[in-house]
Amino acid sequence: MRNLEKYQGIIPAFYACYDRKGQVSPQGVEELTQYYMDRGVKGLYVNGSSGECIYLSLEERKLILERVVEKARGRLTIIAHVACNNTKDSMELARHAQKLGVDAIAAIPPIYFRLPEHAIARYWNDISGAAPETDFVIYNIPQLAGVALTLPLLAKMRENQQVIGVKNSSMPVQDIQMFLKEGGEDFVVFNGPDEQFISGRVMGAQGGIGGTYGVMPELFLAMDACIRGGEIARAGKIQYEVNAIIYKMCEARGNLYGVIKEILRRNEGLDLGSVRPPLMPVTREDEAVITEAARMIREAKKTYGGM
Repeated sequence: MRNLEKYQGIIPAFYACYDRKGQVSPQGVEELTQYYMDRGVKGLYVNGSSGECIYLSLEERKLILERVVEKARGRLTIIAHVACNNTKDSMELARHAQKLGVDAIAAIPPIYFRLPEHAIARYWNDISGAAPETDFVIYNIPQLAGVALTLPLLAKMRENQQVIGVKNSSMPVQDIQMFLKEGGEDFVVFNGPDEQFISGRVMGAQGGIGGTYGVMPELFLAMDACIRGGEIARAGKIQYEVNAIIYKMCEARGNLYGVIKEILRRNEGLDLGSVRPPLMPVTREDEAVITEAARMIREAKKTYGGM
């Protein structure tokens, strides 16, 4: 039986780091990785949605993963999202990730064309086959991918011994229960929606991967500690604070990840650049939202982040 402890905990989704010209910044990648290590997170989910993966080239995704792995030096669980909208490129990224020694690779289903489930299974199995010594995580995010993971498809994928879990970003918390039941022993489900972190954990998710963890990791670590310690009421209070911060950040005209990077610059001194077009950068009109959200994070960390 596998030891899945390395996947249990807080795993921020890693942000794309750019220089002033909009190119990937190796220095920014290393500084952001160190920031997470200093906060004590369990691991990092690299080149996923929060990493703007669909707007990056293969070489850029390889470079980011290389710098993360080099900086982490085995001290973090590394899950590399390798999906592209074609199998060939996805397999290339999978082989590269295995060569670097990541703990797991992950993939959404192919987007745009609505494929039948047997075609999705073949896509995932082909990617997994390119990295036969590496765990595989299914990324279920139907609201963006346009297709949802079903129990029959999960049952089919569990025939592949490398499939060890699901990163579940669907909104119904019940999906976590159903995937855990279908997955059986030796299986992990990660909570995806940040706004319902404690709900997913209480339902049985062993860990969480999220796009807003990175701007306030202390708060998600505090929630996780409360759940492990049976302090559900306190976890709920922190969740309400976190949700208020998320709602505030979403008021901006600019893309959420642009807002997050600006907050990290102000609160933590990290210069990660902006976002890549067609994602919209923050605007002058976003100043009040960013200032308030940054303040809310600082105050919440003072109250709850020291656990």
